Amino acid sequence: MTQPNDTTAAQINSAVATSAAPQREKLLEVRNLKKHFPIRKGFFNKEVGAVRALDGVNLDVYAGETLGLVGESGCGKSTLGRVMLRLLPATAGSVTFNGQDVLGCDAATMKSLRREMQIVFQNPYASLDPRMTVSQIVAEPLEVHKVASGKELKEKVYSLVELVGLSREMADRYPHEFSGGQRQRVGIARALALRPRLIIADEPVSALDVSVQAQILNLLIDLRKEFKLTYVFIAHNLDVVRYISDRIAVMYLGRIVELGNCHDVYTAPLHPYTQALISAAPVPDPNYDRTHRILLQGDLPSPANPPPGCPFHTRCPMVQDKCKVDVPELREVIPEHFSACHFAETLLEQHKAAGKM
Repeated sequence: MTQPNDTTAAQINSAVATSAAPQREKLLEVRNLKKHFPIRKGFFNKEVGAVRALDGVNLDVYAGETLGLVGESGCGKSTLGRVMLRLLPATAGSVTFNGQDVLGCDAATMKSLRREMQIVFQNPYASLDPRMTVSQIVAEPLEVHKVASGKELKEKVYSLVELVGLSREMADRYPHEFSGGQRQRVGIARALALRPRLIIADEPVSALDVSVQAQILNLLIDLRKEFKLTYVFIAHNLDVVRYISDRIAVMYLGRIVELGNCHDVYTAPLHPYTQALISAAPVPDPNYDRTHRILLQGDLPSPANPPPGCPFHTRCPMVQDKCKVDVPELREVIPEHFSACHFAETLLEQHKAAGKM
């Protein structure tokens, strides 16, 4: 079995580093990031294995963009977001934010970086303290970082609450008095309190009704323009990601398998897994031809025991003997469009023949 060596990792780093829009400022850089959760058994709690939630992720995020991160449940999306913010410790690799080492810096430096990097959690029911009022929740980061106090703090809280579409009278209420969409607005207000440059949005609309999802997405888009924010938007709803993202990274079993411009990835995907994801998305049209849909066989392999070679080969309709042995690199197939598939060029020719490119 062929595993990525140092030379291969260097080639991947070089390829990703020269990806989309090199003239833009690179805000976040992730290199060979790994996160393994130990599996322990027995009376002595002996480690007998590990769940490879992240298994060598390479990614760049540019200032001012929205990078969508998609994949099946269990592929490592949320873990990646948390490790990038150092909410979870990494097993290996590096994360650099605006030139500073996130994983290796001391506590004082990390505290200052917290002002620049924030997160909006998936579940607004669980991410807000039920014993605190909205004003206390939104004020907490301002107090921790000693940004404001007294009347100034109160006015900043009111301003943030109104910014996300709530009235200042709501600031004295508790989370249980709000709907799911309103709770998520409170979470967004808390994330904006310190005026960060980067926000990790971890499936922020998945627990909301469709109509409320649209409101929250439009709010995020407006806030991005107003405050020049950068988003890493994590979701499994492809329509949501397509609506809000500039570029898309597709994850499978702890790895990035495709990365590119939103339009290119949806119009002409260069990885069989991305093709299957897009074909599985529901289309609200009774006359839509569903016969071309790709039905993957089997389940997602266990991250505790990933298959050799290409991690997708056990379910791939294009699998060849090479896929069962060699790990494909994430490489630039066409400008700004990367794929970790041995036969990405074959897919590219198919798209050209179909007139999609």
